[in-house]
Amino acid sequence: MTTRIVADVLIPGRAEPIDGGTVLMADGEISFAGATADAPSTGEHETLVEVPAVMPGLWDCHTHFVGMPEPNIELIATTDVVTAAARAVDDAAAMLDGGVTSVRDVGGLGVRLARAVNEGRMRGPWIHGAGRILSTTGGHGDIHSLPLDFVHQLTCNSGFSVLCDGVPEVLKAVRLNLRINAKLIKICASGGVMSEIDHPMHQQFSDEELRAIVEEAARAERIVAAHCHGKAGIMAALRAGCFTIEHGSFLDEEGADLMVEQGAMFVPTRFVVDELLGQAEALPRYAYEKGLMVAGAHEMAMKIAIAKGVKIAAGCDIFVSGQMYGGSSKEIMHLINAGMTDLEAIEAATANGPETLGPQAPNTGQLRAGFDADVIALDANPLDDRSVWGDPDRVTHVWQRGSQAK
Repeated sequence: MTTRIVADVLIPGRAEPIDGGTVLMADGEISFAGATADAPSTGEHETLVEVPAVMPGLWDCHTHFVGMPEPNIELIATTDVVTAAARAVDDAAAMLDGGVTSVRDVGGLGVRLARAVNEGRMRGPWIHGAGRILSTTGGHGDIHSLPLDFVHQLTCNSGFSVLCDGVPEVLKAVRLNLRINAKLIKICASGGVMSEIDHPMHQQFSDEELRAIVEEAARAERIVAAHCHGKAGIMAALRAGCFTIEHGSFLDEEGADLMVEQGAMFVPTRFVVDELLGQAEALPRYAYEKGLMVAGAHEMAMKIAIAKGVKIAAGCDIFVSGQMYGGSSKEIMHLINAGMTDLEAIEAATANGPETLGPQAPNTGQLRAGFDADVIALDANPLDDRSVWGDPDRVTHVWQRGSQAK
């Protein structure tokens, strides 16, 4: 069965838009994407869909399926994992309805949920999970207000993080994630905002530990994604060979130049900064104050990275269960506001997404023959009407490997 999508505008993901475009999908793949005048006849029964705009399914390259009802990291300790997973199922469906067909879950239940999605038992994006976040004791993946023995037991059960110190422990942590088929490794190379005591400017993990993590991941053809805010953590992660810098709040010109030199990618996650600073009453006081500390620098870091030509992929860092999971495409507007053109921002949210997985990248993110048929349609041309971004109701159709999911 072939599906023929005829659109007023076709946005390929990494090429110029085509006025009057057609996409043909069959057997889970795109067989044609180009001008309608050039579209071949398939000589078989077709399903015809006519839409204002067609484009690749979106990627959210930094999310967490953790089922947390409020922005307080301690809730990971008090929420039953089954309850959290049930919430995450709804959150995944909301992301799909918002046009996101693939995600990197960089710490959470994603590795386990991925199997349910792949089996067709659960509506959601294709999930490329990192498994448990690697953190130092007292680091961003720790829950500082709770007894350490309890945190160790909790992290083993929840799947959110693992505390590891020294080369032998970080090697084992990487291998445990690989054992559950993690598609990438996520680490905390600096302190964070939602963790209570550690400081966003401080480096976490020594250079030796970071190198060991990257080398062990590389043996299994996995990249390492590094949570970083302060420059010390950013530069240490880059020296060690981490492939993506997440957040990068205090990235400066020196750091941006090193990223370009090494071919590293930036996932800035402006979405979460903007959303959480608008929820002061819901945040722990320490988190709100640290959020204010990084917000201005983060805005400048995005502008520096864009000006320097760092390759950027869109990611939102959504972790609070609920309606935010449908609004991932709002990150496109944050990228435009930081200096990207509309097409560059769309490329960051589509074609660049798979590249954040390095050797594990699937064949998605572009409307090209031979690529997986992960495709969405919008009710307007987003190059003319930016109000579509962040509004899941503006996504009229979603296809995953050619099957209509919305």
